[in-house]
Amino acid sequence: MPRCPSRPIRRSRRLGSLSAYLSGAVVMVLAFGACSLERQPRIVVPDGIPPGRGVAIPPIDINAPGRSAEQLRDWAAGFADSIGIGTTALEAYGYAAAVMAEVRPECGIGWTTIAGIGSVESNHGTYGGSRVAADGQVTPEIRGIPLDGRPGVAEIPDTDGAAMDGDAEYDRAMGPLQFIPETWQRWGVDANGDGVADPDNIDDASLTAALYLCARGGDLTTPEGWQTALLAYNQSVEYLSLVRDRASAYSVGVRP
Repeated sequence: MPRCPSRPIRRSRRLGSLSAYLSGAVVMVLAFGACSLERQPRIVVPDGIPPGRGVAIPPIDINAPGRSAEQLRDWAAGFADSIGIGTTALEAYGYAAAVMAEVRPECGIGWTTIAGIGSVESNHGTYGGSRVAADGQVTPEIRGIPLDGRPGVAEIPDTDGAAMDGDAEYDRAMGPLQFIPETWQRWGVDANGDGVADPDNIDDASLTAALYLCARGGDLTTPEGWQTALLAYNQSVEYLSLVRDRASAYSVGVRP
């Protein structure tokens, strides 16, 4: 017997002018037997900041040898498909939040916030046909446009001699979380246990993002702290709103 179609998700009001990104889906309903959409519960994506923390992360050994994020395989596999995030990427987000819960518990960053940024920046490491390998490595490498001061773009002359981003004239954002070389050189960490801090590895990039956000925002369980952190990551209210919306969707188990 066919299953009843799912009820459309009710989108709550959004910050800023983001209707182009967040138009509601049009659902065509076929009458299968006695199915009734009125009996299906609505899933409400909440407004406000900070976004919800989502499915709780089980206890893990953050210092386990090798790729410690693999301890979250069962956790991630349980709902990765329903929210549209690859299992390896979701493990990386969860591991980053687990590390911060242990080393910076006062920060309170949720995996949903890191996932919201990963979604906006690179569609979780899959932008332009890139893929995330089992060890977290993203290939082909994702590189942003030259930061050459064109309208709407910051001007950042080369800071790494093209060693990291391949551009000897201007810096470019790198990897699934889109760090510029100067920021990565200061904040980049090794999260997957291979001895290298690599912006093109989603484990390394996720933990680095979490560290950076906590350092900038302090207590991310407060609206003020969360907003400060996101605006430090990208000085755009529209960007903050989009990350918030996607993180909030993840927090209630649905695709943005």
